[in-house]
Amino acid sequence: MRVVVVGAGPAGMAAARTAADAGAEVTMVDSEPAAGGQYMRGRAKFEHRGVTHLKNTEAWLVEGNTLHLRGPRQLPFDALVIATGAYDRPLPFPGWDGPGVITAGAAQALAKQGVTLAERVVVTGTGPFLLPVATALQDLGATLVGVYEASSPVGWLREAKAIAANRHKIGELASYRKALRHLETRTAVVGKQGDRVTVAKLDREWRPVSHRTVHADLVCVGYGFLPRTDLVPDAKRTNDFLDVDEHQRTSVANVYAAGEVTGIGGADLAEAEGVVAGAAAAQQEPPREALEAVRRGRLFAGALNRVHAVQPGWKTWLDPDTTVCRCEKVRLEDLTDATSMRELKLSSRVALGRCQGRICARNAAELTGVPFDGQRRVIAVPIPLGELADLPEEKK
Repeated sequence: MRVVVVGAGPAGMAAARTAADAGAEVTMVDSEPAAGGQYMRGRAKFEHRGVTHLKNTEAWLVEGNTLHLRGPRQLPFDALVIATGAYDRPLPFPGWDGPGVITAGAAQALAKQGVTLAERVVVTGTGPFLLPVATALQDLGATLVGVYEASSPVGWLREAKAIAANRHKIGELASYRKALRHLETRTAVVGKQGDRVTVAKLDREWRPVSHRTVHADLVCVGYGFLPRTDLVPDAKRTNDFLDVDEHQRTSVANVYAAGEVTGIGGADLAEAEGVVAGAAAAQQEPPREALEAVRRGRLFAGALNRVHAVQPGWKTWLDPDTTVCRCEKVRLEDLTDATSMRELKLSSRVALGRCQGRICARNAAELTGVPFDGQRRVIAVPIPLGELADLPEEKK
């Protein structure tokens, strides 16, 4: 039984270990030089004699029961586990494409390496991820000007079931008490020019109702996450995330998914889903405790999605000349009237740059009203044409 796992974060490592312990021949593929994913950023020490760990390796296509890797190289499998995680979603505002603005995930990644880019910092966005980012920057000596949460915590009062099932999250919240002292809710950064940062109080729809100016050298932006689902463009999904059954099976035969590609619920949920997916991929019954952990974690993930959902009022933050696509320098006024994401890309060049729309495509779709296609592309990552030419020809 050959099981291939793509991704070496909490979900991928758990899936690989579990499948190998069940007797499968396991290969774990990851584009980073060390295991850990975005959560542990190379600080994880992954060793398992039943797992071959392919580092610095990008997967770019799933074709039947074959995974195509950069090189080019083909990796056959009997079962595939997608554990590719997610990436930050920033929302544009005037000045976000200038110096001194990065994603919250980038700020945390640098902080884990002992690096902070500025003395005075602001963290803005929505969701609990803002707090560990702010805390990490504080621990490195940065002055935290503010932590601006666009949503209202009042929504959590309606999520008693999710909170009761995940009481340990309350302890995690308490560990961020230094950052909590700087937290303002229904507030967001809506502009930046030099070190002058425009901060707005927001209504329920995130429309600004008042403005003020603070001074900061760095703004860290994070409005949730978008899943990396490129490898399985035809899989069924809900709100961009892959649909899975109780054993983490996707709608694609022999393909399982675990972690943030199925929903954002934290590292503990990702790890539990990895255990379930790894066992099922190796044709074993998943452990009951892992299934129960997934059940509890998904309650929290659902609550998180409801309380910290991006509201449409953010679109009023932009001026006509605000950059929407940083790669191709596409402004709001450059976006065309289109009926599909494909037409929008071809007519305005939005999402056609180096990042291939990972940063801007969702925002461009919301700004124009075209249906978001969930980044359903045949080739998951940019590859040289020479690698395509080097692929073996099909035997007739």
